[in-house]
Amino acid sequence: MKKYINPDISQWNLLSERAQIEKNTLTDTVNEILENVKENKDKALYTYASLFDKVELSSLEVAKEELKAAEQEVSKELKEAIALAKNNIEKFHASQAETTKVIETTKGVACWRKSIGIEKVGLYIPGGTAPLFSTILMLGIPAKIAGCNEIILCTPPNKEGKIHPAILFTANLIGITKVFKVGGAQAIAAMTYGTETVPAVYKIFGPGNQFVTKAKELAQQQGVAIDMPAGPSEVLVIADATSNASFVAADLLSQAEHGTDSQVILLSNNKEVINKVEIALEKQLNKLPRKEIATKALENSRILYFPTIDKCIEFSNFYAPEHLIIASENSETMVDKITNAGSVFLGNYSCESAGDYASGTNHTLPTYGYARNYSGVSLDSFVKKITFQKLSKEGIKNIGNAIELMAEAEGLQAHKNAVTLRLESLK
Repeated sequence: MKKYINPDISQWNLLSERAQIEKNTLTDTVNEILENVKENKDKALYTYASLFDKVELSSLEVAKEELKAAEQEVSKELKEAIALAKNNIEKFHASQAETTKVIETTKGVACWRKSIGIEKVGLYIPGGTAPLFSTILMLGIPAKIAGCNEIILCTPPNKEGKIHPAILFTANLIGITKVFKVGGAQAIAAMTYGTETVPAVYKIFGPGNQFVTKAKELAQQQGVAIDMPAGPSEVLVIADATSNASFVAADLLSQAEHGTDSQVILLSNNKEVINKVEIALEKQLNKLPRKEIATKALENSRILYFPTIDKCIEFSNFYAPEHLIIASENSETMVDKITNAGSVFLGNYSCESAGDYASGTNHTLPTYGYARNYSGVSLDSFVKKITFQKLSKEGIKNIGNAIELMAEAEGLQAHKNAVTLRLESLK
């Protein structure tokens, strides 16, 4: 990790840069994939499975027998862990449901808003180097609570043409039975346009690499909604003298091991803490099975020293991290100063892994600085909100004249007439 001592604010843009693929090349490549899937449908998906996943598939959809068999391949202990996480995630997301409230804005004028589940949603679950079955809980559970009628799941197969059993077990556990062996940008294309096998959906959810993120961005231009621009994972840790260097190092590595394009940032007002974390990083890194991936991610990661914690927080808000850990015994005193972050973890025992798996909050979060203007996935992400109003005779009398005056001032005579006719009928 590169180290910077009290960098001037003029350097902050540079220090906040994430890993990039040459944008024109990325867009051109993903556009080509989308167009191919749009035109050739299943045929294109089989071709990409061979090209990218190195597998010759006989079927794109996971058979019911495969879903059932997966249950036998997952250990009792893991099943219990998934059940615990499922319970906590359900509790937290169910609490987000809104009660419909009818508001009388004027005597005889009633207005209300109702949440209705999006009918067709698609979930993208990364499989590649890490089968993220936890993401199924994060997306599938609120989709079920919201009442989405059709939920489909796309995830890449391995070289044997199989899906990790934990992914299939988790999907089946929460009631998702339409699972497809499709990964990458081609999965987003399939859910956008639909193929002979994969249904088109109205909104696409799920994290992924830069190709998946770009595909989701382009899908929006085709009228399909997406959850957010969620790319490679990132974490920013603010650590003071009361932090535990070993914990901090573990938190940084937990994100670095996601992928070579992940990024981790350490901010501190204490040079001794920084030194201890660096030592702990090297020690823990050497023991990781995914050492090579984490090492590559650390090359694009940074350590910044600032003289005060307030300055650390100021940089953090500028960076707008996906995950923010405040490794301090005084973390709660800093809460009101945080303005940009996807999800925040307070104190020395609130590891980011808790939010990834089992605390109850959602781990599908905005990256690349989008935490400045996007929220993480919640129950609201799976519903659309429709407003209703009902005017009685008294109601139209009470606000009718105001509507007439406003419509006339805007030169919209038909709008005025719609009110005038009703008012005259009541004389």
